[in-house]
Amino acid sequence: MSESMRGSRLGAVSYERDERVALAERLPTAYVCSAGHRSLVPFSVEALEEEIPFDWTCRCGQTATRPNVVKAEGKPERHVRTHWDMLLERRTIADLKELLEERLELLHSFQSEVAAEAKQLRKTA
Repeated sequence: MSESMRGSRLGAVSYERDERVALAERLPTAYVCSAGHRSLVPFSVEALEEEIPFDWTCRCGQTATRPNVVKAEGKPERHVRTHWDMLLERRTIADLKELLEERLELLHSFQSEVAAEAKQLRKTA
């Protein structure tokens, strides 16, 4: 019984071998920086051309690019609708000016009422 356990540590060593494991195929992609460093970065063969980045950070810290590859144009940026854009979809400038005048009148009348009440309170105090 002690012979079967000789030389093994439980949980520390894997007895599986990589002999029958098929590694995924790789496609080495070359990148060259302005300092002349050439880097080979492996990507999966299944990776689409759009998925492989055009530029890569070189070991010297500079940006390396793929030689003989034209940088693909990115997707056009989508216009982000602001609050003002959405407001203009619902109202015209003339409508907005009219609403502004109404709100300013309401605000001024409220302020005059508060001032009158404050004056009244000072008289009684």
